[in-house]
Amino acid sequence: MASRESAYRDVLGRIEAAEKERAARTGEHRSVRLVAVSKRQSAEAIAALADLGQRDFAENYLQEGMEKQAALAGRRLTWHFIGPIQSNKTRSIAEHFDWVHSVDRIKLIRRLGEQRDPAQNPLNVLLQVNVDDEASKAGASPAEVPALVEEFAGQPTLRLRGLMCIPRPGNTQAFESLAELNAALPRPLPDLSMGMSGDFEAAIAAGSTIVRVGTALFGRRD
Repeated sequence: MASRESAYRDVLGRIEAAEKERAARTGEHRSVRLVAVSKRQSAEAIAALADLGQRDFAENYLQEGMEKQAALAGRRLTWHFIGPIQSNKTRSIAEHFDWVHSVDRIKLIRRLGEQRDPAQNPLNVLLQVNVDDEASKAGASPAEVPALVEEFAGQPTLRLRGLMCIPRPGNTQAFESLAELNAALPRPLPDLSMGMSGDFEAAIAAGSTIVRVGTALFGRRD
């Protein structure tokens, strides 16, 4: 428990320091949301981190995430889906998650919008952008983003929050590219989900408002 708390406090401290450095350089005082990537972690490990104050958790695999949500019901946690999305999984994502970070096609926007219960709060959506143009990686091309943004105008059960990227390891320039893409939109979006355990300080420097951190919090997975 002590090492988990130490790791958590260390990540929070690193985020705070990066925020202050960005503010000193740019005058921008946007706070950064820490999302704990809990894939392959037990419900007990998530509960222990929640006991330290962490509220946002992210899952890559639908069934695993839903099982953890059931096990941790009543804790008022915020759940993010960050994995690739298959069309036959959109209903469960729409019904059970608060955020989804990996939307990259108009078809997915429409399905999520149709399947989100209007009685629920709108589903927070981030558009995944393939900033490296890697054939093996999911995500819309930068050129496709404006059309995807426009699709949200007719989706009252969805709330478009921003853009997300997963660049190649070491390619911190991708963070600048995503921020520039967002700034070039007619109405820049409020959130940029970028940065993981090894590079979130660089992402924050470039304008990230959401960092997705797993290893630095939980240790390496088996």
